[in-house]
Amino acid sequence: MQTADSPTPGHRWLHLLSACLTALLIPLCFTGPAVVLPALSHALGGTPVELNWVLNGYILAYGSVIMVSGSLTDIYGPRRVWLLGLVWFCAATFVIPFVPTTGWIDFLRLMQGMGGAAAFAAAMSSLAPLFHGVARTRAFSLLGTTFGIGLSFGPLISGWIVDTSGWEWVFLATGLVGVLGLVMVAVSVRPTAGRAQGRLDWPGAISFTGALGLFTYGMLLAPEAGWTDSHVLGALILSVILSIVFVQVERRVAQPMLDLSLFRDARFVGVQVLAASPAFLFIVLIAMLPGRFIGIDGYSALEAGQMMIGLAAPLLIVPFLAAMLTRWFNPGVLSAAGLLAVAAGLVWLAGVMATGATSLWLPMSLIGVGIGVPWGLMDAMAVSVVDKRNVGMATGIFNTVRVSADGVAIAMVSALLALLIQTAMTSAIPDASRIDVLMAANRAALGQLSEAAALLPGAGRLLQQSYDNAFAHVLYALAGIALLTAFAIYALLGRRPPVVATADTPAHTPA
Repeated sequence: MQTADSPTPGHRWLHLLSACLTALLIPLCFTGPAVVLPALSHALGGTPVELNWVLNGYILAYGSVIMVSGSLTDIYGPRRVWLLGLVWFCAATFVIPFVPTTGWIDFLRLMQGMGGAAAFAAAMSSLAPLFHGVARTRAFSLLGTTFGIGLSFGPLISGWIVDTSGWEWVFLATGLVGVLGLVMVAVSVRPTAGRAQGRLDWPGAISFTGALGLFTYGMLLAPEAGWTDSHVLGALILSVILSIVFVQVERRVAQPMLDLSLFRDARFVGVQVLAASPAFLFIVLIAMLPGRFIGIDGYSALEAGQMMIGLAAPLLIVPFLAAMLTRWFNPGVLSAAGLLAVAAGLVWLAGVMATGATSLWLPMSLIGVGIGVPWGLMDAMAVSVVDKRNVGMATGIFNTVRVSADGVAIAMVSALLALLIQTAMTSAIPDASRIDVLMAANRAALGQLSEAAALLPGAGRLLQQSYDNAFAHVLYALAGIALLTAFAIYALLGRRPPVVATADTPAHTPA
């Protein structure tokens, strides 16, 4: 176990490279399978609900357990949790191509998400003690960049694999990268003692995981089953009850999983708002645009992935530039400016799509540039606004907000898109069956326009028009969210100097 001797610079950067490989691998499994679904449906069948949960299952599991993973990292040390998470992740990933039904894939995706959450939480918290000052900002900028690359280029890489080798190799290749990451972590990451004493706050862990899992489940199920469905309402009500239980537990337990006093600090709250912003302003586009390009516009999986490059390419360089600009500008101000650029890009994209033009690269690139600015800064800010003893907790909260917001954002935007399509179709053909219109709207929102048209014979053209109008209104709504978030980030983070944790000085100053 490492004690007095600190790692050499070369060893630190090898450790960082291992973390970046994990940061690339985990989100790759989130967006990549979006282009696998048509091939998977053709090979194994499955209902629309089962196919949706190939994506939703991973989101649900990842977001539900990542804060618990951060607490386990504080107690047992990053290396142990990191290795166990990668082993779990690889085991689930390698089995996926060999199961006989889509339902089994849904279950294994849950397992995959749990392992990925543990691995990434440990990887992120392990970096905080190794880098300080400007080096920490650069290290976490690189980590955030690789996480963004995994999210952004997942559709392109998976589309190429599907077209050249088959859908099975999307998961087999991911498993092989996971094995490489496992070896690198074993070699480069030194054993260290946990920073927190005691045992895991099991009542808090169970109530929090249950509350977040049920809330995410209800939000993801709502677009498919409707907001009045008993399962949706039951999940959301139980989520509220468990949330109240969690707060009461954390107020009374001696060593809480979540220190609620952190939320008294405006900077900490601002970082959480920033963590949730990419879900509504970027992740929903990563999840929805491939479905539109393939199901509505008729592109192949590879072509859809290529069209996403405009959105993804800025993340290769913008986060690094944003980290460099922190020498002269406050990270909160930079982040707010980036979100304003996202708002402009969303309005531009809506206008281009409304005219039927195919030149989507420029508005999509502006969105990518805008979101790349906070993306390169928020990981460092997440660990720089808390005491170094709470780094695991802080990374757990940060990643819980970031990932759980993904599922909530996708569910809410999908529900909004389906509702707008349903409203337009009901107004245009009032004599149609309400159930048929609802089912057609839900399928159209998923990009399944031909299946939607089959439910409403003769209404294919009207469905296309309703979808286009609804998609434009969704983009305008997201632009409004970007504006409001930019103002909130400036108010919470833009008026104070950045606080950087050092080896000797705690980063968190109680409010």
